[in-house]
Amino acid sequence: MPEDHLKLDHISLAYDTPEGLLPVVNDLSLTLQKGYIGCLLGASGCGKTTVLRSIAGFEPLRAGKIFLSETLLSEPGYQVEPQHRNVGMMFQDYALFPHLNIEKNVGFGLQHKNRHERRDRVMDMLELVGLTDIASRFPHELSGGQQQRVALARALAPEPELLLLDEPFSNLDVDTRERLAFEVRDILQATGHTALLVTHNQAEAFAIADRIGVMEKGNIVQWDSPYGLHHNPVSTFVADFIRREALMAQRAQAYLRGEGS
Repeated sequence: MPEDHLKLDHISLAYDTPEGLLPVVNDLSLTLQKGYIGCLLGASGCGKTTVLRSIAGFEPLRAGKIFLSETLLSEPGYQVEPQHRNVGMMFQDYALFPHLNIEKNVGFGLQHKNRHERRDRVMDMLELVGLTDIASRFPHELSGGQQQRVALARALAPEPELLLLDEPFSNLDVDTRERLAFEVRDILQATGHTALLVTHNQAEAFAIADRIGVMEKGNIVQWDSPYGLHHNPVSTFVADFIRREALMAQRAQAYLRGEGS
């Protein structure tokens, strides 16, 4: 049985506003095992990105604790700085440096290595994502799918203990999004990385994740396998959410095939 790798223990988060404290996440817990891909799935505003930001170290906890490999990362009044967490991130807008070529983008987090070690690692990562022939190009010369694969290579290059993916495919067209989701899953499984994805797209979640947390109003209603969510929903909310999202995906596919308007 894989060991527990990421643990969120009854965490709560809130934002200070002119009107007072705005709760965003309330008493949320989850455990993700080493080498597994998890996903937080839910509508906009449910708190899933805030959870991701708290794991990365960008949002302080109001309550609870976050552990990675049994190391305490956060609790109220204590926080390991983001740069010391050994956590990688992929964003929906790729976040590549436009003035650097692809080799230098991927090697950006490897300044502690000498030039030869850095180049070897960069080329290994580009080979992993199938882009060894574009090392000298610049981001604007690549397609959206290629840019996101470069972003994945850059995130994995420093060998993070955990990879966080924030709506990583949302800027891509439907065909590229579906293909890249499967590619990312295969790459992460091949490398054995533990990852946590945030998305509002059920198709992405079910394509890539071993465990999915359906979120509502700042908490996880069900944390389960894709099979468990489909066949054993714990509430009418989860059942309706899964059914509604599946119907929307079917309608979108029919529209793209020209079968609807």
